[in-house]
Amino acid sequence: MVPVAGSETRTRTIRRVLAGILVANILVLLTKAVVSVRSGSLAVLGDTIHSFIDAGNNIIALAVIRVAGKAPDDDHPYGHGKFETLGALVVVVFLSASILELMRGAISRLITGGTPVAPTTTDLALMGATLVVNLWVVWYETGAGHRLQSEILLADAAHTRADVIITVAVIGGLVLTRAGYPWADPVLALVVSAMIVRIGVAIVRRSIPSLVDEAVVGREAVRRAAMRISGVRSVSDIRSRRAADQRFAELTIGVDGHEDVATAHRIADQVEARRHPDFGLDHVVVPAQPR
Repeated sequence: MVPVAGSETRTRTIRRVLAGILVANILVLLTKAVVSVRSGSLAVLGDTIHSFIDAGNNIIALAVIRVAGKAPDDDHPYGHGKFETLGALVVVVFLSASILELMRGAISRLITGGTPVAPTTTDLALMGATLVVNLWVVWYETGAGHRLQSEILLADAAHTRADVIITVAVIGGLVLTRAGYPWADPVLALVVSAMIVRIGVAIVRRSIPSLVDEAVVGREAVRRAAMRISGVRSVSDIRSRRAADQRFAELTIGVDGHEDVATAHRIADQVEARRHPDFGLDHVVVPAQPR
């Protein structure tokens, strides 16, 4: 089983995307940290924590994708693509940590009142700048994730999308606080927490099928396609799975017991040739048995 052509190029491209986004996230993190100290806003502090997690996720993702991009070996005959899926789930762990911190602080502020928030026009402008950067990151990373079929890029883009939602809510909270509504800061922090939960669930739902080897093509569709090949008398033991951007399938075909070995191999090769045009599969194993 040979890795699909261009897989090393794909890995390098994903790493370049992650490195560029890491730089952007560090700039956003530093800007929000300054605003948090200047304004005393709990929502901005939570947003800063979330941006810190974004930067940490990028560093983890860079390490994970180095492993995920390795070629198949004796211990991992299907490749290392599922390490990419595991990396996506690590993003969810960090999301959960940010949610708990945000909710704890917001509830405490609602109960005790806390220190009054005093945002300035400069604070609002700086938060607006971070919003623009995050919108660009979401657009760029989502496009790259779909183009490269990368679970970890899509998960990280979803995480950054949560950061966009948080930043919008935080800016709204700062505006309301300036207008004389001090409760807006902690209330919007709780609203943001609910939004992050929804995004985390979406990441899990996208990642779990790959980890549990959910079939990527229907068995009956594979059987019908194989039976259309001249010389195929039966199809059995159909299995399929996915790891990162790679889609695998295995099936056994039955051929006329009077056929010679070369003919049986030719028929199996014809079935394998239909893997991409019919199903978008990258690797298919098709042993032939006499029937």
